[in-house]
Amino acid sequence: MTDPDPGATRVAAFFDLDKTIIAKSSTLAFSRPFFQEGLINRRAVLKSTYAQFMFLLSGADADQMDRMRAHITALCEGWDVAQVTAIVEETLHDIVNPLVYAEATELIAEHRAEGDDVVVVSASGAEIVEPIARMVGATHSVGTRMVSTSGRYTGAVDFYCYGENKARAAKELAAARGYDLARCHAYSDSITDLPLLEAVGHPTAINPDRALRKEAAQRGWPVLSFSDPVSLRARIPAPSGSQVAAAVSLGAVAAGAAWYGLRRKQR
Repeated sequence: MTDPDPGATRVAAFFDLDKTIIAKSSTLAFSRPFFQEGLINRRAVLKSTYAQFMFLLSGADADQMDRMRAHITALCEGWDVAQVTAIVEETLHDIVNPLVYAEATELIAEHRAEGDDVVVVSASGAEIVEPIARMVGATHSVGTRMVSTSGRYTGAVDFYCYGENKARAAKELAAARGYDLARCHAYSDSITDLPLLEAVGHPTAINPDRALRKEAAQRGWPVLSFSDPVSLRARIPAPSGSQVAAAVSLGAVAAGAAWYGLRRKQR
């Protein structure tokens, strides 16, 4: 892709992923295939089910997300990248395909028709965010980056694409590609993405949690409701497992971590 004309200004639309483009948490969705292949146990699957239910009700707050990240570093250390890749080859398309909101794909198509770039920005792993972004017609993506050495995950996180870091990623892309942030759009469901929404001239809340709904009302931001997941199977090829392996490790272990954080908060 060529660099933008230094004298031109461009427009981008930044989209969160979970509950904005797809109907579930992209990270929590992969616990069952990992259980079937022996990477996690039955208890972790049950925790994932509970965490997914709570996520759909209210989303995870900042404290829960931080605990989730810390738990990930302990759980995925030493996982074999090749094994994860093989699991992803068989399951990713089946898992993601039914979850994409029809309204999101229409909105993305509208931005593309206007000549805007579309950027998916998510706390999920970069290697899973990228193929989903391609599925829905986005031009770029940014996600959490995991570290691997000698074919195994170290348990370290190189870049956590969450909260202030989402806004940082958007600003860095704007500087690199010539986006005028005052003309750009951002879409999210979560109050934790407030820095991203504040970074652009046209923020919109989609399926907002309670705190973001209140914030949007106070600031006069538009609020949209997406409720129609649509199958993309007939027109979108499945990405290869090698493209998504590292991020799915992030997703599988995040299930147990989210449950752990929710229980700690309840206590």
